[in-house]
Amino acid sequence: MQVEIYNFLPKEAKRIREEVFMAEQGFQQEFDEIDKSAEHIVIFETHIPVATCRVYVSENEDCYVVGRIAVEKTFRGKAYGAGILRAAENEVRKKGGRMVCLSAQERAVGFYEKQGYTAYGDSYLDEGCPHIWMKKELI
Repeated sequence: MQVEIYNFLPKEAKRIREEVFMAEQGFQQEFDEIDKSAEHIVIFETHIPVATCRVYVSENEDCYVVGRIAVEKTFRGKAYGAGILRAAENEVRKKGGRMVCLSAQERAVGFYEKQGYTAYGDSYLDEGCPHIWMKKELI
């Protein structure tokens, strides 16, 4: 597993997000202004891009947000989701961050809880899909 970090949205990350969020899940508004300033992380397996996410500082600067976490369909269930989260958390640590937040699809809450995240706030809809904010303090 090879982790690459970019200061721009690389084509590999864009393709994974298009396949996962737009083609599979039917989201229309996948790309936004945050993509221009976020760091983008891509995991490669034997030169094949298999997972991606982005990392940026929250608006009120109280945490680093890890978002757009996506794993290629054929690589799910093989620990790449946990791997991309660890890579993002490591980047946050390098920047001196101590808190990570993410907006989780409610159907994925159990996965994030296993990774040490705790839900907070109220559930909300993002493009018709129920989400909830989750956070984790880094040690």
